[in-house]
Amino acid sequence: MKKLVLLFSLCLCAVWVGAQDAERKLYSVAFYNLENLFDTIHDVGKNDKDFLPDGSYQWNTKKYEAKLKNLAKVLGELSRDQVPEGPAFIGVAEVENSRVLTDLLKQPSISNYQFIHYEGPDRRGIDCALLYDPQQFTVNHSKLVLSQPYQGDTVHLTRGFLIVDGQLAGERVCVIVNHWPSRGADSPVRVHAARQVKALKDSLLREDKKLKLIVMGDMNDDPMDESMKELGARKYTKEVKKRDFYNPWWETLEDKGVGTLLYRGKWNLFDQIVISRPLLKAKKGLRYSSNEVFIRDYLFQQDGKYKGSPLRTHGGRTWLNGYSDHLPTIIYLKKK
Repeated sequence: MKKLVLLFSLCLCAVWVGAQDAERKLYSVAFYNLENLFDTIHDVGKNDKDFLPDGSYQWNTKKYEAKLKNLAKVLGELSRDQVPEGPAFIGVAEVENSRVLTDLLKQPSISNYQFIHYEGPDRRGIDCALLYDPQQFTVNHSKLVLSQPYQGDTVHLTRGFLIVDGQLAGERVCVIVNHWPSRGADSPVRVHAARQVKALKDSLLREDKKLKLIVMGDMNDDPMDESMKELGARKYTKEVKKRDFYNPWWETLEDKGVGTLLYRGKWNLFDQIVISRPLLKAKKGLRYSSNEVFIRDYLFQQDGKYKGSPLRTHGGRTWLNGYSDHLPTIIYLKKK
């Protein structure tokens, strides 16, 4: 009889622990600018000549394969210390085409991922894409919304806005992946990009006011800049109104001094992931938990003039066999 009571107690304990684990279940999503992930083949109509074997970078198979291996190392480690499965999805920027994504996902550490990519009109041929783990995230539908030029300026036309709608942890989650115009363009050009994303957000929220929406990307602006304010991304949770976003990266940069890229000795944080109010205030289901800039020693230059900067693929025209000039960002979501 005592044995039966003990066995019953152990079973109850196992059920309770399992329930606690379910309550504590973490998911993660990430963003990473892959910095010029080009193959060695010319894409007709695209200005990719620098990344050809006879181009200025002398981009060849050896360098391309090293780049794939390096990126896979980073992508394969994102959030694994907290979420063993890795991110449910990862937004990426600066990919040339579907070929490079196919080659990237052949790397063993990230072979469980699939990708969504649409060829866009960028002159250099770089696009956004979404890598996703089908065991965690089920894609329902996706589309690329092309950007409209600012006052007819097609020189600084931004990459299209990649919208992917799916199911994460049994809930509808939608993500918009961005890569806004570079700092070669003035601030109003990025504000214009923000207004377009805001319009997309408003349309999605009109359809479903409780939508758990994530906007991520390389915004080429910091969290406190005008474009992010225009998007409605707020620094503090108490400021987030019904159709606003919460931007945890504002505190990360402004209060903690942590960024994702270093320019002339100053850290910027262009690589942002912002969330709609339902992800912030949810009383049940998926809810925002925390954020992280992914920092590992190997991602930084260890000596020389640019010591402490992210270890990029090239320094000038010299091949450094690095990773990217940006660091990845991650947010964690808790299933309650």
